[in-house]
Amino acid sequence: MIKVKTLEEIEQMKPAALMVGDTLAEVSKFIKPGVKTLELDTIAEEFIRSKGAVPTFKGYGGFPASLCISINEAVVHGFPSSREIKEGDIISIDCGCTFNGWVGDSAYTFAVKGAKEEDKKLLKVTKESLYLGIKECQIGRRLGDLGYAIQSYCESFGYGVVRELCGHGLGHVMHEEPNVLNYGRKGTGAKFREGMTIAIEPMITLGNKEIVFHNDGWTCTTVDCSTAAHFEHDVAITKEGPVILSSYKAIEEAIKTNDNLELI
Repeated sequence: MIKVKTLEEIEQMKPAALMVGDTLAEVSKFIKPGVKTLELDTIAEEFIRSKGAVPTFKGYGGFPASLCISINEAVVHGFPSSREIKEGDIISIDCGCTFNGWVGDSAYTFAVKGAKEEDKKLLKVTKESLYLGIKECQIGRRLGDLGYAIQSYCESFGYGVVRELCGHGLGHVMHEEPNVLNYGRKGTGAKFREGMTIAIEPMITLGNKEIVFHNDGWTCTTVDCSTAAHFEHDVAITKEGPVILSSYKAIEEAIKTNDNLELI
């Protein structure tokens, strides 16, 4: 069952959603070649807990970390580890914060200095597709309209749209109904209603849309080892249109101050 929220509850969700962006901004200050991804996870957990929040991902279904850090061909759910970041890497970081009983869940993909032009274009298009999907979040329109907007735009560039993974509703828990697919047909799926809150997260590949799940039960990579990108926003459906609860502002301001990253 889809759980709709009151305007007051939507306001209560905003701090958790914004805290995710602040966490990713803090983490992005330390992204550079030679840094281990586990170090970034430690920075994130300490930052989240210093704000009186809890890292939602840690312990969720047995996940061992506060961040999902997925590099290059890894699509999502990568484990932080002793792996060192390299020049030219594409790094998707997904983060969740639970604050005052509400969950925020957002993701951003970073380009380390020296990234290939084709990879940077993938990031740009994936982020643009997220906002095209958000535009469809109007009362009376349907989930299929959102999925079609993302799919048609990304596929027009020849990119793959991952089918096995999707966005979701969110609120007091990280995953609520409905599933929010990144592909679909116009006029199909559940109708958007006032008070729905969803996480939209296109996961797009430079090549084949097929993915492989690893034995750790979490990490998934592209079958052809092509680069993947992942962006995610939390969105509320209101009478005035979609309201983005999360934010990339702090992240992109931090990127500008880090000579090791490129702002896409």
